[in-house]
Amino acid sequence: MSLPILLVAIFIAGYLAIAFEHNIRINKTASALITGVLCWTVYVLFTSPEADRIVLELSEHLGETSEILFFLLGAMTIVELIDAHHGFKVVTDSIKTRDRRALLWILSLVTFFLSAVLDNLTTSIVMVSLLRKLIGDADQRKFYAGIVIIAANAGGAWSPLGDVTTTMLWIGGQITALNIMKLLIVPSLVCLAVPLLFLSLRMKGELAPTEVAGEEEAPVHDGRKVMLAVGMACLLFVPVFKTVTHLPPYMGILLSLGVIWIVSELINSKLDDAEKAPYTATHALSRIDTSSVLFFLGILLAIGALEATHILSALAGWMDRTIGNENVIVMAIGLASAVIDNVPLVAATMGMYSLEAYPPDVKLWEFLAYCAGTGGSVLIIGSAAGVAVMGMEKIDFGWYLKRISLLALLGYFAGAFAYIGIYALTH
Repeated sequence: MSLPILLVAIFIAGYLAIAFEHNIRINKTASALITGVLCWTVYVLFTSPEADRIVLELSEHLGETSEILFFLLGAMTIVELIDAHHGFKVVTDSIKTRDRRALLWILSLVTFFLSAVLDNLTTSIVMVSLLRKLIGDADQRKFYAGIVIIAANAGGAWSPLGDVTTTMLWIGGQITALNIMKLLIVPSLVCLAVPLLFLSLRMKGELAPTEVAGEEEAPVHDGRKVMLAVGMACLLFVPVFKTVTHLPPYMGILLSLGVIWIVSELINSKLDDAEKAPYTATHALSRIDTSSVLFFLGILLAIGALEATHILSALAGWMDRTIGNENVIVMAIGLASAVIDNVPLVAATMGMYSLEAYPPDVKLWEFLAYCAGTGGSVLIIGSAAGVAVMGMEKIDFGWYLKRISLLALLGYFAGAFAYIGIYALTH
């Protein structure tokens, strides 16, 4: 068996294990790590006389991968520190309307813009926690939670901080922060607005008052406003830092983490060690989703092996010859992300198309950021936000498919055609 065939077989097997993790009851992180290591192991064993060169290639790929991982670790810790100080309650407590239509728009727009600064996963968790306080009826809450998924993914797509795939493209040099925000905010808003307009024609009336029984309100930290303001400022500072210094984004996020770490220490300086523990950065680090970071590591290692052996560039050439239309290719990748995790899809696309042939901020990368970010909303398993909400609200795959998927699909295509139209007018 040839090296390319064996590598593709290992990758497909790993991919299937990731896609069906719930069926085989094996965490996708384990599958991703094994796949990544096996790909490089096979590569080096098949070309053992060139082992030194392959180890050097691995080091180069690991360096690029580490930039993404350190960025994610820093951003996750900042978000956890804000949450530990109840910073998000400043936002959620301000939403008090009982009108169903007004709540739909307010909730969606808050989710949209909040996920652009934080990330779509964290924002979804925050907003669903809010929904539990606002809506007592489980079926109605599920419906609003479904719209939260669409809003979070649409909001994350146009910001380098909002969705891990857009972050990957930004760190990889395929897009720049200001350009992607300027060109994708309108298509992303269209992606959200189309489902909202459709629903607004059908919704009316007010929600019944909600009484949450058996839950005690946790004491709210006095420094929540300070931590929210500092945390948001630190996250927004990262693109500015990269633009001014030209240093990689992970350097900016690590600087921001250091600043908010100091602020959290100063705010809680009068507490004893036991009282201060839940508000420390050390505790926040213990709460971040480390398994997701290791999942990205495994996937990006596997993609790196396919890229190093020129399998991805060959696949790109085949797609160009067979399909030909760049818009169709990218939209298909976006829809595929509803079934397959968008992280490996985007990582593979980055390996398929070189920066020499497709320099930063060309149409391919901009459109990919939109499609990969929003396409996952079509199915509840298609995004991290969807999977999180699915677990929190016990939403069935079939229920989401029947009630939400068509709305998400309409929004996806509306936003895609909006981007294509805007691109045609501006170019």
